[in-house]
Amino acid sequence: MSTILEETKFIMNKYHIKANKSLGQNFLVCEEVVQAIVESSQIEKEDLVIEIGPGLGTLTKYLLEKAKKVIAIELDKKMMTILEDRFSLYKNFELLNQDILKVDLYDLIKREKENNNIKEVKIVANLPYYITTPIIMKLLEEELPLKSITVMIQKEVADRLIAIPGEKETGAITYSVYYYAQAQGMIEVPNHSFIPEPEVTSKVIKLDIRKEPIVKVQQKEIMFRIIKCAFTQRRKTLLNALVNTNIFANKEQGIQILQKLGLDINIRPEKLSLEDYANITNIYADFT
Repeated sequence: MSTILEETKFIMNKYHIKANKSLGQNFLVCEEVVQAIVESSQIEKEDLVIEIGPGLGTLTKYLLEKAKKVIAIELDKKMMTILEDRFSLYKNFELLNQDILKVDLYDLIKREKENNNIKEVKIVANLPYYITTPIIMKLLEEELPLKSITVMIQKEVADRLIAIPGEKETGAITYSVYYYAQAQGMIEVPNHSFIPEPEVTSKVIKLDIRKEPIVKVQQKEIMFRIIKCAFTQRRKTLLNALVNTNIFANKEQGIQILQKLGLDINIRPEKLSLEDYANITNIYADFT
């Protein structure tokens, strides 16, 4: 039985393929990591899997054996021929040559649920580092009927995504992920697991989508704008950051709001819980 590394080298030679740096391509060649991604995604036989950026199809092969259907969305036209050749005999495979950020996933999922009696929808991807955040935020903010998102991304970004708000790694995106999903790290992936080797370590994370948001907030868009503004000047206190970004009309108003919620006026943005930001948002509405 050929290894994934041998299989990958054979395919790259056969199709004269080199990793496209501009698309952030690094081909996964580690069996252990492939198995970890597949196992982490917990695919069942009635599930639809949407795979983002299948590349040479290393993961795709395993997903097809588990899922009722796999829809692979690939931007690189060079990969399309390879994927079509490899999986044309699979009746549960569909391939789209599109940019994931422009795909109407809601309509796509609706169609599949109506036509194929799908139980759950799961996203699986080895995401290019340069576009990780926009893709994950699209998947979360569109509030798609997803069960889970299992992705391999740069470790530094992964740690920020899976942190609990208030922990050391907390960033603005931490709150967004925590609002929509329960996140956990699955396995660290050293750079020698790829060809060519990236300069950074990767990590597989899993986001289990919440059925209900973890906090109740009147206007979530305003809450996320407040969080974003708070972190644009992270070295400053929350009060100064929100005054400087015109969330608070002035310092006096900011102090009044924070004191009303029992928050220290010198607290820093990363020390607040998501509930704290929800409370600021709800009370903020009374001042505007």
